[in-house]
Amino acid sequence: MTMGGKATALDGRRLRLHVRGAVQGVGFRPYVYGLATRYRLGGFVANDPHGVIIEVEGERASDFVAALPREKPPLARIDEISVQPVGAVETAEFCIRASEQGRVSTRIVADAATCKECLNELFDRTSRFFRYPFVNCTHCGPRYTIAERLPYDRPTTAMKRFAMCKACVDDYADPRSRRFHAEAVACPQCGPKLSHEIEDIAAAIAGRKIVAIKGLGGFQLLCDARDDAVVRRLRQRKQRDQKPFAVMVGSVEAVAEIAEADAGELALLETLPRPIVLMNSRQLLAPAIAPGLSRIGVVLPVAPLHHLILDALNAAHKRGGESWAIVATSANPGGEPLLIDNSEAERRLAGIADLVVTHDRDIVTRADDSVAAVVAGQTQFIRRARGYVPEPVRLARAVPPFLSVGGALKSTVTITRGNEAFVSQHIGDLDSAEGIRFFEETVHHLLSTLDVEPVVIAHDLHPNMASTRFAEASGTRLIAVQHHHAHAASVMAEHGVAGPALALVLDGFGHGSDGGNWGGELLSCEGAHFQRLGHLAPMKMPGGDRAAREPWRMAAGVLHALQRGETIATRFAAQPQAARLSVLLEQSGVPVTTSAGRLFDAAAGLLGLCPVQSYEGEAAMKLEALVRAPCIAQDGWTIENGMLSLDPLLERIATGRIDPVVGAELFHGTFAAACIDWIGRAARETGITTVTLSGGCFLNAILARDIERGCVAAKLSPLLPRQVPPNDGGLSLGQAWIAAQKLLGQQGLEGAA
Repeated sequence: MTMGGKATALDGRRLRLHVRGAVQGVGFRPYVYGLATRYRLGGFVANDPHGVIIEVEGERASDFVAALPREKPPLARIDEISVQPVGAVETAEFCIRASEQGRVSTRIVADAATCKECLNELFDRTSRFFRYPFVNCTHCGPRYTIAERLPYDRPTTAMKRFAMCKACVDDYADPRSRRFHAEAVACPQCGPKLSHEIEDIAAAIAGRKIVAIKGLGGFQLLCDARDDAVVRRLRQRKQRDQKPFAVMVGSVEAVAEIAEADAGELALLETLPRPIVLMNSRQLLAPAIAPGLSRIGVVLPVAPLHHLILDALNAAHKRGGESWAIVATSANPGGEPLLIDNSEAERRLAGIADLVVTHDRDIVTRADDSVAAVVAGQTQFIRRARGYVPEPVRLARAVPPFLSVGGALKSTVTITRGNEAFVSQHIGDLDSAEGIRFFEETVHHLLSTLDVEPVVIAHDLHPNMASTRFAEASGTRLIAVQHHHAHAASVMAEHGVAGPALALVLDGFGHGSDGGNWGGELLSCEGAHFQRLGHLAPMKMPGGDRAAREPWRMAAGVLHALQRGETIATRFAAQPQAARLSVLLEQSGVPVTTSAGRLFDAAAGLLGLCPVQSYEGEAAMKLEALVRAPCIAQDGWTIENGMLSLDPLLERIATGRIDPVVGAELFHGTFAAACIDWIGRAARETGITTVTLSGGCFLNAILARDIERGCVAAKLSPLLPRQVPPNDGGLSLGQAWIAAQKLLGQQGLEGAA
C-alpha cells in the first residue's frame, strides 16, 4: 500500500485513491459509499479498468483512508491502495458513478456460497426472497460463472436479460441495502425461474430417482447416498464403474453422521468457496459411494437450490434419526466436460437422469466443484475450480504476459498479468473433441476477461499433446518446458522461490528431456534451468500405455526383474494375456519408466489389489486406504549414483505371502523413508536446503505428510503446493514461471550486451 504523506496531513484535502485487487462485484462501491458517509466526506467512487477509483474530500479524509482496508466486504481482496492529493472541488455529497471503460487490469472474484443473511431470507416467510432459489447479494452468489467480461456490471453478465422490478431497483439503489449495486440481484417477480417445484425434486430423490439440476457452474446429478441400488444405477448409467462420488449434507452437524472430520476439515468445509473436502468415512453410506476407499468427499450446500432441496427432504421425507445425504456429482457423460446448456442437458442426460431440472439464467463459464483435503494441517487441492477461480497466485515479481497451456490430463491453463498468475478452473483430460473445445473456450474467455495478449505461449515438452498442438498453431512465440521441471516450478512460483532448490517430483508420466518416460525425479532447479540429479530405478511397462491402466502388468514386470517370471501366469491367471507376458518381457524394446505412479501400481498389483483400473490413480488410492500405521523396512531400498531402487522391499512383497494391509503399510513407510534419505544425500552434496515436493503422488496424504516431516527433521525446508494441486492441475503455473525466468533472463543478457 502506498500513501501520499502522513495521515494527519491529509485531513481537509481532496484525495484520489486507486484500489487494485478483487474489488468489483463484491459490494466494494457501496461499502466505500457507506464509509464516506460515516466520515461526512464528499466525492465519488467508480469502477475503472484497474479496479476502483475513489475521490474523498473533507476533514476526516485520513480516517477514511485508514479504515478502508480494515473494514472491507468479505469477498473483497485488496492488493494495493495508492493515495494522492488533488485539487479541491468543494463537494459535500458522495455518490457512486458509472463504471469507466478502458483496457482492463482488475479482476472478477470467484463464486461464493450463500451467505447467512441470504439463507435467513430464504427461509423467512415474511421475506420477498422466501424459498427463492436464486437469492443473492454482494456477499454471495455467482460471479465468475455468469461474467462475460469486465468491468463487472449487470450488462456484462448473464443477468442482463432480467429487467429488475421496482423492489429490486430500490434495493440496488439503496446504500443501506446489502444488494446496493449487487449485479446479480433478482427476486421471484423479475429474476430467473426454476423449471420444477422444490417439492417435486425432493419427492423424486426420495422416490429413488436420479435428478439432474443446474448448479452454479454446471449440471449436477443427485440421488440418495444411502441407497446402494440407486447409487449403482447411477454408476451404470453414467458409465463410472468405481470412481468415488461426492456427498452433500445439509449442515456441519450432519457431517458427523457419515464421516470423522477434524476441526481443520470442518473449517475448510464451511469456507465461502464450499469445496468438496476429503475426510475419513464412517462407512455408513451406500458401499457404492467410494468402493475400496477409506475417505469420502463431503460438501455442504453451495447455492440456495441445494439448501431448499435438502430442507424439503429432511422436512417431508424423514428417515428416522438420520439426516439426508445425497450424491452430488458432475453431470458430464463419459468423462466429458460439465454440461451447462439447458437443451443439451435435457438431450444428453435423458438416459442418465429421471428428472432434469433447468432454469433460465445462463452459465457463461463452466466450473466443476473444487476438491480439497487437509494434509499436515494445511489445505491441499485435488481439483481447483468453482469458488477459487479466478483468484490469482501472487508472484514474487512482475512478468510479461504469458499463456501456458498445461498438459494432457487434469488440464488447466495459466495467464500472467503483472505479478499475478491466473490459473484457470479444472478443465479435465484433453482426450476428446469436447474436452479440447472446453480447453480452447477457457483460453479465449480468460484472455478476454483479463484483457491480455500473451507474448509467449509455454507448453509441455511432449510433442503429441493437444495442448502442444494448440500452442504450435497459435503463431505466437513458444517455450517448451519439461513436465517435471514444471511441477517443481509451480511450487517455486507460489512460494516466491527463484532457487536454488531441490525438487522431488513423484508423478505418473512425463516426457523426459532424453525422450524417456519419466515420473520419479530428483532435480536441482534455479531460474529457468534444472539438472536431473537422480531418478527411480527404471521398471518395465509391458504393453506400454496399457500398463498404466492395468497394474497387474506393472507387477508382472517387477516379478520378471526379480527372477520370478515363471510365477506370472499362475499369479495373474484371471488375466488373458498373463501366460504370454513372461515371454514378452524377455524381448528387447519393452518400454521402461521411472514413474512413481507406476511403482504404486506395481505394489498394488503384487498385493492383489485392483489388477485393472477404472479411473486414474485407483490402485494407488486403494493401496493408501489400507494404511493405518506406516512402517519402515530399514533395508528396503538402495541408492546408487543418484538412482533410488525399492527392489529389496518389492522382493518381500513379491513373495505373495504378505497380508495386503501389512504390505501397504510397509510400502508407504519405506517409500517415504527412502525419499527422505535420497533428498538428504542430495542436500549434503549440493548444500541446497530448500526442497519442493510435487507431482500427482503427493495427493497421497500419508506420503506428503511423512516426507514433509522427514525433511523438517533433517533440517531442510520442504515446500508443498498449497494454492494449486500437486498433480497436473498445477502444471500450467510452473510452465508460466519457467517461461518468465527464461524470457527475463534473455532480456537481462540482451541489456548487458
